Amino acid sequence: MRESIKIGVSFGLTSGIITTLGLMVGLETGTGLRLAVIGGILTIAIADAFSDALGIHMSEESSHRNGKKAIWEATIATFLTKLIIASSFIIAFLFFALQTAVIVNLIWGLVLLMAFNYILAKQRGEKPWMVIGEHVLIAILVVIITFFVGKFVAYYFV
Repeated sequence: MRESIKIGVSFGLTSGIITTLGLMVGLETGTGLRLAVIGGILTIAIADAFSDALGIHMSEESSHRNGKKAIWEATIATFLTKLIIASSFIIAFLFFALQTAVIVNLIWGLVLLMAFNYILAKQRGEKPWMVIGEHVLIAILVVIITFFVGKFVAYYFV
C-alpha cells in the first residue's frame, strides 16, 4: 500500500472509531434518544470526515515531503475511511435497542481498533500488545470521559 494511502487509512480509521464511540456514548448518556445518536453518527460520518480529510491535506501540504498526487491520495483515503468506519456504527441501531446497540458498537469499535493496531505493530516489528494496549486505553478513556460529559449535560441542561 502506498504510504500516502496508509496515512489516510490509519488516520481515518482511528479517528472514525474513537470519535464515533465518544460521540455515541455521550449522546446516549446525555439524551437517551436513538434519533440523537443516529443523527450524531451521521454528522460525524460526513462533517468530521471532511474536516479530518482537510486536516490531513493541510498537514501533508505543510510538510513539503510529498507531491500533489500523494497529498490527494492521503486526503481521499482519510475521507473515505472515516466516512465508512463512522457509518458502520449505524448498523447496530437497525437491529438492536439503543443501549444494546451502544454496547455492540463499543465491542465493534474496540475489535476494529485492536485488529488494526495488531496489523500495524506486526508491520513495524513491534510487540502487538503494547501498541494495542496504548491505543485501546486511549479509546476507553474517551468513552469514560464522554459518558460523564453526557451525565453532566443530562443533569444540568435537561
